[in-house]
Amino acid sequence: MSEIKELRKDFPVLSREDNGKKIIYFDNAATSLKPKTVIEAINNYYTNSTANIHRGVHKLSEEASIEYEKAHDQTAKFFNAKKEEFVLTKNTTESINSVMYSLFTGDFFEKGNKILLTKMEHHANLVPWQLLERKGLIELDFVELKKDFTLDMQDFENKLDKKTKLVSVAHASNTIATINPVKEIGKMAKDNGSLFLIDGAQSAPHIEIDFPKLNADFFAFAGHKMLGPSGTGGLIAKKELLEKMEPFQFGGSMIHSVELHKSTWNKLPWKFEAGTPHISGMIGLGKAVEYLKKVGMDKVRKHEKELTKYALDKMQEIDSVKLYCPKDKEKQVGTILFEAQGIEAHDLAITLDEMANVAIRSGMHCAEPLVSSLNDKGLDRASFYLYNTKEEIDEFLNALSIIVKSFK
Repeated sequence: MSEIKELRKDFPVLSREDNGKKIIYFDNAATSLKPKTVIEAINNYYTNSTANIHRGVHKLSEEASIEYEKAHDQTAKFFNAKKEEFVLTKNTTESINSVMYSLFTGDFFEKGNKILLTKMEHHANLVPWQLLERKGLIELDFVELKKDFTLDMQDFENKLDKKTKLVSVAHASNTIATINPVKEIGKMAKDNGSLFLIDGAQSAPHIEIDFPKLNADFFAFAGHKMLGPSGTGGLIAKKELLEKMEPFQFGGSMIHSVELHKSTWNKLPWKFEAGTPHISGMIGLGKAVEYLKKVGMDKVRKHEKELTKYALDKMQEIDSVKLYCPKDKEKQVGTILFEAQGIEAHDLAITLDEMANVAIRSGMHCAEPLVSSLNDKGLDRASFYLYNTKEEIDEFLNALSIIVKSFK
């Protein structure tokens, strides 16, 4: 993006220096940096309008409620979803767990049913479903990956059968970065009579999401990965499904009426937002999607593809560096999983941080089945976002080259 220099001024962390060097933040797949507008909105709530929402009739509560609902509506519209279809959660993990729990308590699954996942899933889209398998309700099955780290769609087609009650896949992998063909998967799931859940944690920050066009029943995302505050995320789901499903949590706000022995539930989406929500977080998330909309998700994606291609080309020139991704800017998001052979992942990450102020992720990346199959000691990951630059990539790769040579 031509306006990248001006845009970077919106992110305070990028002006921080340690030992005379700026921070280079390449850990965006874990969480993103926050622009001033998000920080200021959170500060304004705690400074001027601290109050609970949907309860008081005093001016502070009214002001907070208005700001909360405005941000709630903004976020739903950002995904082209209806107001009733968006539920605020604290992250993608809670969103997926809420679907699992609601389907489980609603007796959606019967013994002998199957849930179809892929071998690239984050723990958040694996461990919750394992609970149902441990209880003997369902069997988990997994779609294989091809040698280029893309999904084997022939294997998906072979494993999708009448026993498959739910298909749940990552839109984009948090490790190998592969973008999965979710529209195609969703159509196949629908034709099979299966529900379809998309883990959108790694796609929502980088790709324009139009919920009605995804052929999905559920879309889970993390607000904190798309410029929003930590502790924010969301579940977008078809209205008719949310109306049928049991709530994930119970208590205040989610009720319509309460008697000693029975209760009735509030209208959507409040039926699934029990207790005092993350008010400042929702207000901050509203400012985050406002910021992304102003920049334009098409520009975000274009910029990241340029960075990804640049980094892929340069990294493949470094001896001893091995990449685990499609190596194609069209087939992946701005994340590169790699290893410097002979150097343990954590050692490399620490050295990059201490030597060049480069922040990357190292380890199993909450995707142990996949990562451990590639390297049982873990791998490194550099992930880019709209405020990163080619100059930062050059500094990162210069430091990486020096480190690799020093270990020979």
